[in-house]
Formats: sequence, C-alpha cells, structure tokens
Amino acid sequence: MGDLKGKTLFITGASRGIGLAIALRAAKDGANIAIAAKSAEPHKHLPGTIYTAAEEIEAAGGKALPLVCDIRYEDQVQAAVDATAEKFGGIDICVNNASAISLTGTEATDMKRWDLMHQINARGTFLTSKTCIPYLKKAENPHVLTLSPPLDMSPKWFGGHVAYTMAKFGMSMCVLGMAEEYRNAGIAFNALWPRTAIATAAVKFALGGEAMMQASRTVDILSDSAHLIFTKPSREFSGNFIIDDTFLYENGVKDFEQYRVDASKKLAPDFFVPDDATPPPGVAETLMEGMLG
Repeated sequence: MGDLKGKTLFITGASRGIGLAIALRAAKDGANIAIAAKSAEPHKHLPGTIYTAAEEIEAAGGKALPLVCDIRYEDQVQAAVDATAEKFGGIDICVNNASAISLTGTEATDMKRWDLMHQINARGTFLTSKTCIPYLKKAENPHVLTLSPPLDMSPKWFGGHVAYTMAKFGMSMCVLGMAEEYRNAGIAFNALWPRTAIATAAVKFALGGEAMMQASRTVDILSDSAHLIFTKPSREFSGNFIIDDTFLYENGVKDFEQYRVDASKKLAPDFFVPDDATPPPGVAETLMEGMLG
C-alpha cells in the first residue's frame, strides 16, 4: 500500500468525527490537511474545533491549515480552496464529509431544515468538488471522496425521511455524474459508506445515545477505507459506491472485530445499505436485525 506523504487533502467537516479520523490517518503519512469547517468555537453538544483538530493533525505527523468555512457559501469555499493551494502548492484529494441530518417525515420537516440539508449535503458537495477540480486536474493522482451511500432507490430508504434521503442521494449523484464527466481527466470520484453505525459524537447526540455508541464501529474503519482509496490509481478506480467492510475485505483485511466499540453488543446496521451488499464472512452474525432507529 502506498502512502500520502506530501499529499494535500481538503476535507469538509474535519473538525471532528469521521472527517477528523480521515485527516489523522493521512497525517500519519506526513500529509497536508486543510480543515474546512464552521467550528471555530466548541459546539454545546459536539466536541472539537478546527483549531483542536489542527493540533491533533500536527501531533500525528501532518501539516494542518484550519479554515473557517461554511460550505453553503461559494465565496467562503473558493477562499478556503485557494488558501489551501497557496499554502501547500496544490490540492491532491478532496473529501466531501460535511453533512446535515434530520430524520423527520414530510409534515414534520420544516423548510428551513430541508434547505439546510440540501445546502450542505447536495449543494455543498457539488460546490466543494467544483471548486477543487481546477487544482485536482494538476495533481498526480487526484481523488474526490464523498461520504454518501449507494444509489439504491428502494422505497424503504425514502418513506421515513424523504428530505434527508434526497439530500444524501444528491451527494451520491454528484459522484455518479462527475466520475463520468472527469474520467478522461483522470480525477477519481468515489463514494464511501459504512455498513454499520459509526461511533461519533453526532451519532450519540442524534441517533440514540450511549446504547447506539456501543452498537457501533469506530471511525477507524472509514479512515482505513479512505486511505486505501486515496492510494489507488485514480484513472483505474473511479465511480465506485463503496461499503467499508466489503471494500476492506476485498483488499486483504480479515479482522473486523478490531473496529467494534463493544464486541459483546450486536452492531446497528446503517441506513441505505442495499440488500444485495453481502457482508464479509463472519460479519452478518454480528449485525442486529433491521436498520438504525
């Protein structure tokens, strides 16, 4: 497996959780990380800011650039991307990690929340990718990774929270379209999604508290998957909708117990995992019946 020494990553929502985990894994190789997030001050429920993330990245062996950036605003994204390229001499990898969630039905979803999810998820992914592309065209092995699910158009993924599903699938449609649009340019566009709940502060706060955390995998399964994606040849690996454990298994990882928060608890399956996405050997026995919630 290659490494990311000297590569520059632009990661949205990298002040905590999955985005920070991906940053720290790259930092171990000596990568440069632009932390593009709104979190200049601590959130009342969610720990971490762009500045604490920068400290962690530097301690892990990388170089960090904390950037206050709300991806709903084109001028802020453009300024952050340009600042990253100026600081580090270009951009090699773009990670669309920032996302908003509201698991509400149609009548319970106010339009302010609908707008927020679509502005951050679908529009934010399109805008961030679009803004990074001129720099990615100049990179040696350019990748865009989006944390979004396979485009499985089953009614069960829409019925409970149509607004959220539309916003997440909007991210995935960016992957589908841009992978084809930029195939000849050699820029890889891929999507990564977890089979199970992932133990982050956001999951603890929004999806079920400590019990859900114990039924989750650690962020390491996604950071390991992302690292492996980034080290693949961009011209040969694009347009994929990746489920974390299946992808790792196909690339030689056999031990998935290492990623469990509590091996005595059944794992909570995530939303949007297609029925035909067969888990690796031994994993099915660790899963609860039914998806999150």
